[in-house]
Amino acid sequence: MSKLAGKSGLVWLWLSLLLLVVDYATKSLVVSTMAYEDSIDILPFFNFTYVHNYGAAFSFLSDSGGWQRWFFSLIAVSISVLLVWWLKRLPASNKVLCSAYALVLAGAIGNLYDRIAYGYVIDFLHVYYENWHFPVFNIADCAICIGAALLLFDAFTGESPKEQQA
Repeated sequence: MSKLAGKSGLVWLWLSLLLLVVDYATKSLVVSTMAYEDSIDILPFFNFTYVHNYGAAFSFLSDSGGWQRWFFSLIAVSISVLLVWWLKRLPASNKVLCSAYALVLAGAIGNLYDRIAYGYVIDFLHVYYENWHFPVFNIADCAICIGAALLLFDAFTGESPKEQQA
C-alpha cells in the first residue's frame, strides 16, 4: 500500500515550500549581486537580466498607475486559498493534480510576496533569439507554467479527481 493512501493532497505542500525557498533565494541573489537592468550572458539564447515587472504575465497592465498591484495581489490570495482547499479535498495519491496545484500555489505566493513587499515582481530569466525576446520571468513564473501544463496534461489523460473522504 502506498504511503500516500488515505492522506489529503496537503502533503504536497512540501513542493510549494521548496519552490518558494528556491524562488526567494534566486531573487535575493539577483538583487544582491546585480544592478537594476544589468544583464549577464549565460548562453547564446539566455541571460540573467534583472528587471521589475509592475504588471502580470508579459507585463500586462504594467503601466496602469499602481492599482494593478493590489488587484493582482487579491487574485493571487484568492487562487492560493482555492488551491489549498482543493489540495485538502484531493487524495495525495493523485500525484499529477496535487503537484500541479502545489506548483501553481508556489508561483502565486512567490510573486505575491514580491508585489506586497516591493510593489513589483523581480524577474531575471531572459530567453531570446536574435532580435526576438521572450518576456523576462522568474522561478515562480516557471512553477506556474509547469503547473498549468500539468493541469492540461491531467485534463486530457488523468482520471477524474476523487475527493478525500472526511
